[in-house]
Amino acid sequence: MSITYAEESNVFTLETKNSTYQMEIGKYGHLFHTYYGRNIGDSTVTYLTRGADSGFSGNCHEAYLVDERTYSLDEYKQEYPTFGSADFRSSCLAIQYGDGSRTTELRYKSHRIYGGKYELPGLPAMWGEENQWDTLEIVLEDAHFPVEVTLYYGVLSQYDIITRAVRIENHMNEPVYLERALSACVELQDYGYDMISFYGRHNMERTFQRRPLYHGKQVVDSVRGTSSHQQNPFVILCDSNANEEYGNCYGLSFVYSGNFIAETEVDQYDQTRTVMGIHPTGFRYQLEEGACFYAPEVVCAYSGAGLGQLSRNYHKACQKHLCKSKFANERRPILINNWEATTFDFNEEKLLSIAREAQELGVEMLVMDDGWFGVRNSDHSGLGDWFVNREKLPNGVEGLADKVCSIGMKFGIWVEPEMVNENSDLFREHPDWCLHIPGRKGVYSRAQLVLDMARPEVREYLFQMIGGILDCGKISYVKWDMNRHLTDVWSGILPAERQGEAYHRYVLGLYDLVNRFTTTYPEVLFEGCSGGGGRFDAGWLYYMPQSWCSDDTDAIERLHIQYGTSFGYPISAVGSHVSVVPNQQTGRVTPLHTRGVVAMSGTFGYELDITEMTEEEKEIVQAQIRQFKEDYELIQRGDYYRLTNLEENHEYAAWQFVSDDQKKALLNVVILHARANAPFITIQVKGLREEETYVCKELDITAKGAAFLYAGIPVPREKGDYISFQFHFESL
Repeated sequence: MSITYAEESNVFTLETKNSTYQMEIGKYGHLFHTYYGRNIGDSTVTYLTRGADSGFSGNCHEAYLVDERTYSLDEYKQEYPTFGSADFRSSCLAIQYGDGSRTTELRYKSHRIYGGKYELPGLPAMWGEENQWDTLEIVLEDAHFPVEVTLYYGVLSQYDIITRAVRIENHMNEPVYLERALSACVELQDYGYDMISFYGRHNMERTFQRRPLYHGKQVVDSVRGTSSHQQNPFVILCDSNANEEYGNCYGLSFVYSGNFIAETEVDQYDQTRTVMGIHPTGFRYQLEEGACFYAPEVVCAYSGAGLGQLSRNYHKACQKHLCKSKFANERRPILINNWEATTFDFNEEKLLSIAREAQELGVEMLVMDDGWFGVRNSDHSGLGDWFVNREKLPNGVEGLADKVCSIGMKFGIWVEPEMVNENSDLFREHPDWCLHIPGRKGVYSRAQLVLDMARPEVREYLFQMIGGILDCGKISYVKWDMNRHLTDVWSGILPAERQGEAYHRYVLGLYDLVNRFTTTYPEVLFEGCSGGGGRFDAGWLYYMPQSWCSDDTDAIERLHIQYGTSFGYPISAVGSHVSVVPNQQTGRVTPLHTRGVVAMSGTFGYELDITEMTEEEKEIVQAQIRQFKEDYELIQRGDYYRLTNLEENHEYAAWQFVSDDQKKALLNVVILHARANAPFITIQVKGLREEETYVCKELDITAKGAAFLYAGIPVPREKGDYISFQFHFESL
């Protein structure tokens, strides 16, 4: 059992392979945090819990009665801080009670330790066999009102993972209102840390950003209704001198696809507190008598060996204990998507011509993108009308699917279930089904509105209409898109006093619908998309094993996007394709070989009109597909190493995959800056066994692993823009 409770000292200890997490019940019942970091064995470090008689830091009533002025919640590190109880720092919980008061002070009530992993009704969460996980539940109760808060801790020892979640129960005879209900608080002893977050925009998501912490608050958040392109619900705190191989690193990943906040505060005593959960802006949740609210899961991970190991922990845990799809552990087909080739202008014969050409080159699936349904010749009409456009597809989706399958390929479709155009039959029949504020002119984006996913009738309509297409049994893949963020958030099924629940109920309804699709059609591979990477989060990964990483398909831009993505998400989740040049987003011209090298660090496919390729280009495509199939397990399941920091090294990018048994490795290099009389480049590889002998096939070099690890390999000097290389290492 990785969780213990010492009754004599009231100390809980959570132990993973390389970390220890410890907390204690204080003398007056408050739950204090004592330690999180490198494994310290069976030591108890309650001596780190200390206070001082500090001005303007108040004392709880029991401490006041005995004049114990050193006991203040404003000074102690806490497991689940609340608003109004003399802790003036960032809080996790704020409740408005029936009398209008907003003070909550939680005290220990009970706990339970058991094997296996807790579950969160209606929410995605990590999972696993009973012998893989241990769970701790700690029940806290307000000192004045009968409101209970249960803290969940799940321990996955192998990958140094500790998950956090919360259940809030109202045992009063009247409703209360949750105004802040975050999922986790992580306290660190001092403030000498950097914060790493991942910002961006549409077509440039998850850009790496590292900055030192300072006194006060630093916030990463989204109030766009989704996790967003602009900020990602994943942050890292690390030692200021931490790098890929050295230093303490703490990760927090939010398993949720809606509004979120990650707030880090350095307080007056130089302590660092990070809280994460549903964003309180726009949130006010009515909790009726006897009702429960579940706050989504946060996946915390620790590495004492740098950022690289932290990422590999997340990669393995996500692949094996987060994604529920059977495709998480199966080879996925190499596909070609027609969007950049045709946009809305296609018909059955055009798609079949792409399929025939692609099949001859080794592509395994054709995906029909936007424009196959309703009256859909632009983005101004048709969304919501999930019936076939017979002008484009006279034989219907099933007829096209039959023909594609007869060629020897699989077939997939694009959908955007959450959206509706005003110019659609659905909107004309049910204008009340979209999020809108009665009497107010709404905001439009991409000429579309957002359906209210909290409405059961909306979810049922979507399931029946889109499910009717999938029922033909010839569709092997669905790309689920979302091309705008939420505005005018008002739900017609909620009374005025409960509109603060609309954002969260939208996400719960969406999860319900996605879960219904993915469980009803387990043989269909679902890929997430939101204008590319606008909903690339752990919550979505639970249902779909991959997401389109970005609408920016430029290989050089993708290096930056995929670099940032790799810190918290596995390569197997990264949708990445080879596209045409000049690139449609940037106009850049990049060699086809380099476009392939970059796209291979993902699910791999093509996003172009393959019928317009030259014979030479087609030969390169065939070679890429053969190579990717040979390297598939190594890329998708191997350990991932970032060898260059793209924010610092503007000369070249290098990254590597190593098999679990360390018998094989693949090193990728892209030259970013062509130079006359260029300097030599030598790269030290990672992950090989020092005493084992390896051969690098491309360089025809045989040497001990130690030589490749410490002396490195020479990168050839070649002329041209954005030249790339792949080097394979194999144990003899």
